Amino acid sequence: MKIVVADSNLIPHRARFDAAVPTGSQLSWHGSFDEAALIEDLRDADVYVGGKFTPSMASSATTLRLVHVAGAGTDNISFGALAPDVLVANTFHHEKSIAEYVVAAAVMLRRGFVAQDAALRRGVWATSVYDDRLTQSNSLQGARVGFVGFGHIGNAAWNLFRAFGATGAAVTGRGNVDATGEGLDWAADVSQLGRLLAESDVVVVSAPLDDRTRGMIGADELRALGSDGVLVNVGRGPLVQEQALFDALSSSTIAAAAIDVWYDYPGADGRGAPSALPFSELPNIMMTPHSSGVSRQTFLGRVDDITDNITRLARGEQLRNVVAPAVGAKGSRA
Repeated sequence: MKIVVADSNLIPHRARFDAAVPTGSQLSWHGSFDEAALIEDLRDADVYVGGKFTPSMASSATTLRLVHVAGAGTDNISFGALAPDVLVANTFHHEKSIAEYVVAAAVMLRRGFVAQDAALRRGVWATSVYDDRLTQSNSLQGARVGFVGFGHIGNAAWNLFRAFGATGAAVTGRGNVDATGEGLDWAADVSQLGRLLAESDVVVVSAPLDDRTRGMIGADELRALGSDGVLVNVGRGPLVQEQALFDALSSSTIAAAAIDVWYDYPGADGRGAPSALPFSELPNIMMTPHSSGVSRQTFLGRVDDITDNITRLARGEQLRNVVAPAVGAKGSRA
């Protein structure tokens, strides 16, 4: 069995990957996405591991049996170009790392630690102990956390928030979350988004991006969140309207935001502004480069999932996390 791996995030765990695949497998590792090199290498491959798969690659990969993404998102896989018997699978394991980010960001922003850090670098002790014009900050105890989307990421974050004594509510596309079973005060479909924003101190956005959810949080929703509210977006940037978010932060319509998912992304060199708007000039935003799920633990779990599926393929067993056979459907990331 020949396995072509073209995901640089897996390279630090190459020894673990190589040791876990079926004995006798031929492994071909690519440090970056070079389409021409991959087209040549895929001519006799059984498995491709990577986040991008183009029609040209599919045309070359005549013996391919499995495309395995080393993550949740399959939006860069050309399903329609694959032969009908080629399977596509994905893997997760990022939910715990993202949950840590969400809660840490909520604490940092709700307590004002990000602003205090910037002030102390200027010699200013920006706390009510030294400046009676400042108010005492709020902890997460008794805070209402609102979840826009409540899949594996929202659920993992909620489990951590509960330990701080927070209360919670959620809206989802299907509106089928069991509020009582999850320990939430209430849950509903997205028709109750306005209520969720109005009642929440912290809003966590982790919904999938599609035509229904794009721009679902705009100026009205941010006004409902209010001047003490904190927004944490770990879903997709365009779930929140770009200009509305910038305006709400600029005018202190909301208190602060942590944004890990953006409107513009860099090329292979990793350079480039995340938005055409000057978010970097705002003092009340924590900006991170889509890194909330990037941890060693995330990718160790993904290596184990991928190599387990490859072993299952070799044995003729049913694979886990199959997104779809190549029937032209487009995948999504939760």
